[in-house]
Amino acid sequence: MTAQVHRDEMRQDDDRAIIERSRRDPEAFAELYDRHAPAIHRYLARRLGRDLADDLLAETFLQAFGKRHRYDLDRADALPWLYGFATRLVGRHRRGEARFWRAVARTGADPAAGSADEGVADRVAAQSSRRDLAGALARLNRGQRDVLLLIASGDLTPAEIGAALGIATGTVHSRLSRARARMREALGGIDPLDFREVQFHG
Repeated sequence: MTAQVHRDEMRQDDDRAIIERSRRDPEAFAELYDRHAPAIHRYLARRLGRDLADDLLAETFLQAFGKRHRYDLDRADALPWLYGFATRLVGRHRRGEARFWRAVARTGADPAAGSADEGVADRVAAQSSRRDLAGALARLNRGQRDVLLLIASGDLTPAEIGAALGIATGTVHSRLSRARARMREALGGIDPLDFREVQFHG
């Protein structure tokens, strides 16, 4: 089952119906926020830390609200569309993102991940993995990092990522291939997507 099929099955009313309704009744857009804000916030926090994520979450949905009349109603799932706004906002904070990943690489402490319930041994192992992963992520160019983190954090398909970023699916595949190759080299042959539970979904 694909991620999109699963997401669609979880909903009584698909996103396009909400967006279409919001064109007549702007308050209906709040339902889209309630549905997708947690996923978008996690993604932003993964890339910039929680403090900036709070601000950019609001801006993501404000921009989406302003563009709702342009939404392609052939698309039942608006999550890739929302990730597109969020990713473009991250792009305005490239230096902040690089600092964030370097800080994680230095300390192993990711402010966007971890839990008080996590045991000491688990935290130490996770911090070691995060250092390696964060250092490698900091060395990717923005396009490669966007695609890799949308695949890992957003659980999106290459076609959905292409739609979110306004690039061809072939470009997504090419960037992902280069990103994974660079990451495997930096991580001693380990595929970066094997770190999802440690870093991307923590």
